[in-house]
Formats: sequence, structure tokens, C-alpha cells
Amino acid sequence: MFESIIKLIEQIASDRTVPRNIRTKCEESVEILGNEKDAVDIRINAVVGIMDEVSNDPNIPMYTRTQVWNIVSALESIEK
Repeated sequence: MFESIIKLIEQIASDRTVPRNIRTKCEESVEILGNEKDAVDIRINAVVGIMDEVSNDPNIPMYTRTQVWNIVSALESIEK
């Protein structure tokens, strides 16, 4: 269910032009989505919160912010 979203997040995490703190948050998000012990809605809400925090970072490149918004939209569409 989350494979395509995880790939998008991993693209950001592997981009060396993105600040390290943002890459770390992306890696954390991948771990959360991959943790099948938690309920789907809990994982989605946790990652949406992290991505919201990331998108508000003043150091994030504009193209990365757009990618983050796309990830959040995809996660919210799964939730509904």
C-alpha cells in the first residue's frame, strides 16, 4: 500500500542537496510506514505530521517542498 510513497520519501532522503535534518526526518518516516505493528491510520497521521514539519523548514529547497506536499496528499488520499 505504501510502496510508492516510500519510494518518493526515499528519493528525498537520498538527495544530497536536501539538508541533513530533513533527510533524517524522511528516513524516520520510512521506518514508521514500514512498521506493520501499528495501525495504518496511526502511521499515516505520524508521517503527515513529520512531513508538515519538514515542509515548514526554512532551509528546504522549493522543489523538495513540492515533493513533500505531494507525499502528504497521497497519504491523505489513502486515509480517506
